Amino acid sequence: MKLQNLEIFTVAPPPPGWGGRYWLIVRLTTACGITGLGEVYASAIGPAAMRAVIADVFARHMDGESPESIELMSRRVWSSGFTQRADPTAFGAFAGLEMACWDILGKARDRPVWALLGGKMNASLRAYTYLYPEDGVSPDEAARFWIDPEAQAKAAAARVAEGWTAVKFDPAGPYTIRGGHAPALSDITRSVAICAAIRAAVGDRADLLFGTHGQFTPGHAIRLARAIEVHDPLWFEEPIPPDDIAGLAEVARATSIPVASGERFCGKMEFAAALRAGVRIVQPALGRAGGIWEGKKIAILAEAQGAQIAPHLYAGPVEWAANVHLGVSCPNLLMVEAIETPFHKSLVRGGPRVEGGFVPAPTAPGLGIELDEALALAHAYTGDRLHLEMQEAPCDWKNGNAFAGGAAD
Repeated sequence: MKLQNLEIFTVAPPPPGWGGRYWLIVRLTTACGITGLGEVYASAIGPAAMRAVIADVFARHMDGESPESIELMSRRVWSSGFTQRADPTAFGAFAGLEMACWDILGKARDRPVWALLGGKMNASLRAYTYLYPEDGVSPDEAARFWIDPEAQAKAAAARVAEGWTAVKFDPAGPYTIRGGHAPALSDITRSVAICAAIRAAVGDRADLLFGTHGQFTPGHAIRLARAIEVHDPLWFEEPIPPDDIAGLAEVARATSIPVASGERFCGKMEFAAALRAGVRIVQPALGRAGGIWEGKKIAILAEAQGAQIAPHLYAGPVEWAANVHLGVSCPNLLMVEAIETPFHKSLVRGGPRVEGGFVPAPTAPGLGIELDEALALAHAYTGDRLHLEMQEAPCDWKNGNAFAGGAAD
């Protein structure tokens, strides 16, 4: 069984584009005709350039190799260019290709991927959802949603009524290249008001997951954490830019809210440093962090530090399937992030589904999914923008800020 062929699909979800502007889905085929799907989350360069990187990584390090040789291929990519360190672009490209190898191996053995990772530790996985505007609202209502405590509380109550036991929101914006700043006092006040409104709406039926997208200096992250502590969030997500490990330790020591981080980390070494700094919930994005095997290593590192894993998702349904299979195998799983749009559900057949806030362990071989190729090609992305883009304007200390949930404009 040898890897022989690579196909790359750049798929744009319909507006508003929850999960990003496009998804990079790869399909590998072996010489004996077994196919496997993966998804690349690396997003620092444009889609055409990223497709070239994916093709180069496959041709240079994987073509003709057995899909079983995951550790060997991983070390080749990790060491490429005499680096032996995290490179989100090259290692992110490998991450999606690596997922496809696991899909192939599961199909070849007629077993789900989780069965190859240590077996079924969790028959059912707790899931959480970001709070989004309801379908059909006007553009003005959608824009106000992100800064309206009542609208956020209403959405949270609706999700809890569906069975969700945790909801995530990010009211402290902006999502700016100037990260490492002081938030506007109005943003802190709004954050407190939204936490209070959601807590009043859901009581103890659901946990509050507070996100920031790495926007603040350590001192101001601590200031924000102290303001919202009274509402008892389950986690304080990515409070400062990802490279400031000393600052991360400062924040972790100063707040009673468990600190979560990891969506922008690449490779186990960066997660190990974050765990030493006091992160207690790791959030690998498997399509950037290095794939399923690297995710398993990260989970084991976390377990050894008394920390939990909550795989991150702001991508398409292939990474979602990979997250679920990893989560099934992890004794220290906290929960998995879910995005359930009609397009996510229809782009792949057989994908995991959230049922009453929980995801049953998949049973089909491999990742258990098949790409609807016609739909993927009908929604091909032909532009040159990035999967996600940060604003260049600074924090608005006078008029306040809003982060519109990562919607692609």
